[in-house]
Amino acid sequence: MTTILVTGATGTLGRQVADRLRTEGADVRGLSRRSPSHAVDLRDGNGLDAAVDGVDAIVHCATSPRGGDDRAAGFLIEAAKRAAVPHLVYISIVGVDRVPLGYYTVKHRVERMIEDSGIGSTIQRTTQFHDLVLSIVSGAAKLPVLPVPAGVSVQPVDSAEVADRLAALALGAPAGRVPDLGGPEVRELTDLAASYLRTTGRRRRVVPVRLAGKAYAGYRNGGHLSPEHAVGTVPFEEFLARRHRRAG
Repeated sequence: MTTILVTGATGTLGRQVADRLRTEGADVRGLSRRSPSHAVDLRDGNGLDAAVDGVDAIVHCATSPRGGDDRAAGFLIEAAKRAAVPHLVYISIVGVDRVPLGYYTVKHRVERMIEDSGIGSTIQRTTQFHDLVLSIVSGAAKLPVLPVPAGVSVQPVDSAEVADRLAALALGAPAGRVPDLGGPEVRELTDLAASYLRTTGRRRRVVPVRLAGKAYAGYRNGGHLSPEHAVGTVPFEEFLARRHRRAG
């Protein structure tokens, strides 16, 4: 039986990856700070050696927008090398090498660390998840008007489709950096915000707001998009309707 370690196994993506792998018959070890079996804080790496011992692959989904992903990856890579793990799968983001955002810069650094580690690896970049777009617009909708960055389009993808891809990659051989996985449509953020309001029955005026900075310019220029890899099949409205039904 194939044994696979999934980091960030209690998160939105990691939980789904673990479920897909179990469905395929893999022996899955779920690692997170709150895991009942492998409670490891990747920020210090304590307990990693036991978690990676004897695994056939690692799917690295753990991440923190607050920083420290490169430090965590360093601990994971060194533990994987000590255990001679043959395959490390990493989920990254489209545009980490084009949009000058601090979080993206760190994700790109982790990509290079993995590529230089000598471990057989697979790197999958995806566009933003529907969940992220939802968190942005739902948070902004708490205000009297709904402000969104002007001139920014996104290409949201369903996290379940990303989980399916990562599970398949983990069960295969190391493939290096594989083609991007993008959502089915490139849509203006103002349009997606309006869809959210219609689905939830809220009444707000969507207000495009111009921002400053190089990161904003990178988003306006579409550095985070991959329209040539629009292979996702779930549009934002379908995702919203599904969430709305669950909430109801």
